[in-house]
Amino acid sequence: MNIRFYNARILPMTNGVEMLEGELWTEGNKISYIGPSKKDDTVFDREIDCKGNVLLPGFKDVHTHSGMTAFRSLADDTNLQDWLNDMIFPREAKMSGEDIYWLTKLAILEYLTSGITLIGDMYLTPETILDACADMGFRCELVSGLNKFGPTLEVLERRYKELNGKDPLVGFKMGAHAEYTCDKKLLEDLSELIHRYRSPFYVHMSETKAEVEGCRERYGMSPVEFFDTLGLWDFGGSIYHGVWINDKDMEILKKRNISVISNPGSNVKLASGIAPIAKYLEKGILVGLGTDGPSSNNALDMFREMYLVTTLAKVKDYDPKAVPADEVLKMATVNGAISLGHEDCSDLSVGKLADIIMIDLDQPNMQPILNIPKNIVYSGCKSNVKMTMIDGKILYMDGRFEMYGDVSEIYRKCQEITEKFKDI
Repeated sequence: MNIRFYNARILPMTNGVEMLEGELWTEGNKISYIGPSKKDDTVFDREIDCKGNVLLPGFKDVHTHSGMTAFRSLADDTNLQDWLNDMIFPREAKMSGEDIYWLTKLAILEYLTSGITLIGDMYLTPETILDACADMGFRCELVSGLNKFGPTLEVLERRYKELNGKDPLVGFKMGAHAEYTCDKKLLEDLSELIHRYRSPFYVHMSETKAEVEGCRERYGMSPVEFFDTLGLWDFGGSIYHGVWINDKDMEILKKRNISVISNPGSNVKLASGIAPIAKYLEKGILVGLGTDGPSSNNALDMFREMYLVTTLAKVKDYDPKAVPADEVLKMATVNGAISLGHEDCSDLSVGKLADIIMIDLDQPNMQPILNIPKNIVYSGCKSNVKMTMIDGKILYMDGRFEMYGDVSEIYRKCQEITEKFKDI
């Protein structure tokens, strides 16, 4: 389908937050034109008057657990280890692949309303997550959550070979859940597998003070140092959270080209701490954003993450200039895409994938129009998302899920699934 967007403000994110005015055209799943209004022989299937609203690259939720929609508001107001061991792990042990399929579809609806066009999803049954994303036309990088409870390395390798390329919208990355859920032999064997495929590596890391102290007791070094000695960082990748990090850790992350995916909403709700975002930026470490799961957060809302990542950094450093809004918008769009190996949808430029959102400026929280990028970060909310397009297809527009019809069946199925886990 060829679509013309006209009368648009365009924030391509190719040159900071420089704003353009004019038109954007898509042809199939790619952007074919950005610039001033012009006339030629192009025939469009659909023409959309943006009425001065803003087009920008979709947000990238680089770390999430979509299937945890089942536990939203079920396991709140506790610390991370009690939350995991007492509330989450026992319930996850009883989840089926079909459960996760439906729960992921529910999460996708929420991602779309928040302008999210790409996720990095680490959860239990990547095969059924892939099916949900493929059925919904949603872009996703599956991330292995390997740990001592499963799956095996053989299963991980099979998934890496079989799931990559199975659907054009979905890929698969190698990863592990965390240092504290993996023994050393497992991590050593995983390192061999990573070197065989020269693969980047993704993991929860340095989320809590207790986690880092436990690793030092076991191995005499921080989790970042420990993983570096195993060669797990040799081909890049990302750590999720990165709250409790020292200067030596940062030197390793920079040297190994490891990005940090901050999850401020989850980190403050679980009282894990505030990540040193300003210092990461100062060191030249790439920072992206994630929501974490809808049980630890509990919302899949990138506007909230953008607001928190900058305001918490200002409080942490007692510096109102720390982590400016323009940098935050880059984290939520460009950086997130790069951290997942998706430069093909990192910004709005000709030839890139048409993963585009439209922000509605004709609402009170966006008025008056003085500085649009700062309005998006400091004033924006999900209700400002007027449109979400992925791969050249409009999936969400003006409060309607255009490709799915009635979504009440998804709500009903997920409610049935959630009822099973209430009393475990």
